[in-house]
Amino acid sequence: MKVTPTHLAVLRAAIAPLDTEEHRTAYRERRIPHADAVKDIDKRYRWDLYYAAARHGSLPDSTDGYNMNHIDTALKAIVNPL
Repeated sequence: MKVTPTHLAVLRAAIAPLDTEEHRTAYRERRIPHADAVKDIDKRYRWDLYYAAARHGSLPDSTDGYNMNHIDTALKAIVNPL
C-alpha cells in the first residue's frame, strides 16, 4: 500500500464516525441519490464516506502525491464491504 501508516490512521479516524449502521443500511437498500446508476455499491459507499470526511474538514488538505487508486486501496482496508 502506498499510503503511509500515519496517513492511514488519519483517514481511519476521519471515516470511523461516519461509518454507521444507519448509513450502511441505506446503501445496502440503495436509498441514495442516483442508486440506479451505481455498479459497485461498496466503492460508492467508501468514496462517499471519504468525501463526507473531507467536507467535515477531517482530512488534511494535502494528498501527498497519492492518486485515486492509492486512496481507494486505503479505503478498502478501512471500510468493510456492505
